[in-house]
Amino acid sequence: MIVQQKLNSFININREKIQQALTHHLQQLDIPDQLKDSMIYSAEAGGKRLRPILLMASFHAYSNDDSKVLSLAVALELIHTYSLIHDDLPAMDDDNVRRGLPTNHIKFDEATAILAGDALLTFSFELIARDSHLTDEQKAQLTRLLAEASGPKGMVAGQILDMEAERKAVTLEELETIHTLKTGELFRFAIRSGAYLGGATREQIAHLDKFAHFLGLIFQVQDDILDVTGDAEKIGKPIGSDEVNEKNTYVKLLGVDGAVEKKEYYVNRAKKELSGANADASYLTALVDYFSKRDH
Repeated sequence: MIVQQKLNSFININREKIQQALTHHLQQLDIPDQLKDSMIYSAEAGGKRLRPILLMASFHAYSNDDSKVLSLAVALELIHTYSLIHDDLPAMDDDNVRRGLPTNHIKFDEATAILAGDALLTFSFELIARDSHLTDEQKAQLTRLLAEASGPKGMVAGQILDMEAERKAVTLEELETIHTLKTGELFRFAIRSGAYLGGATREQIAHLDKFAHFLGLIFQVQDDILDVTGDAEKIGKPIGSDEVNEKNTYVKLLGVDGAVEKKEYYVNRAKKELSGANADASYLTALVDYFSKRDH
């Protein structure tokens, strides 16, 4: 099993690799200064880099050559960053703080923030298309999977369902659907694509697909719990913002104790699927506990 110290080292090393590659790709862009500054501002505003780290952990369960997944990991983080910029806009969640800093539209302006998000989204697919470490077949497959995960059948669908559910009661099943799409689809892409490039079998990827579903729900339950019990300084945003915005959450539906109990159910299911994927001794198992017990 992977001990916590080894996991922390894996996360820190790969977070630094991802950050360096991300900065390199954005700094070399020959684009208007305002747009470039806005893109870099949000991309370098901290963040745990969980999605690209998940991708690399999934890859490492079956292979070792990081060069094959690094640009893809950056592309995934750029899409996540674009989604945060747009989520924070006045027309969406109307947040002024992200990761302890002014949100993009507060730091710059609303129009620039929208365009920066658009640019990060589209640039992510350019990175995949010109990645010399991938075959043409791999580029086509990964582009399709990432578009599905982030687009109208995935993250964007989850976002609109989340908005439509505000100020009205939803069932647990409806809440799971929202978060499976809004958060879980990018997790699913990270885990599936990492395993795919690492050479996992179809059967192993099928188990990892189910694992990713439960991991996304673990992440969201813990997010909801932290919004009530967490430290605003660590989280980087005010505590209780979900209640203020009349968001549907696991805590609102089940209470704190019920949310914790549901999270443990998801943890057990996730670990069972990892065993089926022959990845139960990998960094992915340790990341389940990391996601479940995180404090920010």
